[in-house]
Amino acid sequence: MIRVAITGLHRGNNPQPGAAVAASLRRRFADLHDIGLSYDPLESALYCHDGGRPDVAYLMPFPGAGAQATLDRLDEILQSEPIDYLIPCLDSELDNYIELQPALEARGIACVLPSQRAIDDRAKANLYRFCQPLDVPTPRTLAAADADTLAALALQIGYPVYVKGRFYEAHLATTPKELYEAFNAIASVWGTQVLVQEMAVGEEYDVLGVGDGQGGLLASCSIRKMLRTSAGKGFAGVVIADPALDRQVERIIAALRWAGPFELEFIKVPGQPHALFEMNPRLPAWVDFPSQIDCNMPALLLEWLMGLTPAALPPCEPGQMFIRHSIDVVTHIAEVAQMTISGCRTGTPVAGVCPTRGDRT
Repeated sequence: MIRVAITGLHRGNNPQPGAAVAASLRRRFADLHDIGLSYDPLESALYCHDGGRPDVAYLMPFPGAGAQATLDRLDEILQSEPIDYLIPCLDSELDNYIELQPALEARGIACVLPSQRAIDDRAKANLYRFCQPLDVPTPRTLAAADADTLAALALQIGYPVYVKGRFYEAHLATTPKELYEAFNAIASVWGTQVLVQEMAVGEEYDVLGVGDGQGGLLASCSIRKMLRTSAGKGFAGVVIADPALDRQVERIIAALRWAGPFELEFIKVPGQPHALFEMNPRLPAWVDFPSQIDCNMPALLLEWLMGLTPAALPPCEPGQMFIRHSIDVVTHIAEVAQMTISGCRTGTPVAGVCPTRGDRT
């Protein structure tokens, strides 16, 4: 049995990657034991009775509670649930897990993570400075801890601008009034710093890949977004072949010496090279799409974690595409209650003793 803990289990209108990562792993590993680590008892993948839900699931403290709170909760879970491998699927977790990597190793939990330097270099606030020597265009991005300073920075860049949180959320602001509203909305949820970014108009492209930690690529897949949600998430995409884009990706990953999965988001203004506007330090929500066309990067990542030589993956065939659709997940409120009250779900809703849920504030 291969015991893998996976986070990021929400599959709503702003889907997280965890359920797609688990689906990809099940395509390769029949003996997978999927341990869901959830931050909310209403994360939809917890209740997918069609085979998509985790074998077991546990509530975790929110990442903002810090590394020690995360480790304490993992120690509670480990009392009854062995974990061999961990695949974090959310940006906000990475700082905690990088800090905890020696502690995870001491507990026998393997996890592929980028260096803290690489995480910091690709952060939204640092991306413009990082990209300049690589000859990779990127929209100008500036950060501030208060709305007045951010408004002054927006005037330097020129409206319209995007107002972004450190980890998540982005709003288009065409006036100072809209900027202040966006700042307040983001700061109330994600705190400061808040970023203001130059707007570029063009086609959007995403590149999913896995870096080997030495500056090379183990695999990648490039798509052009064909449909987007109001939050900018790709709802449909088509595989493309673009050598110029591939070279940009190679320069970025080589400079970062990136270890593990990533998603690069580009925008293509007509007549100009692709401009990098964001790098996400984890697998994207559309990761199961390339897995279905023989480019299974979560399986490659798990083989790496297991100490195996990952099998070479074929390139994704240009023209293959995905279209996401929504379904209603049906469950019983007893399952939600079990997850909420006990902090875990180890099977069908039955009375029993679970590890304590821990402090999630």
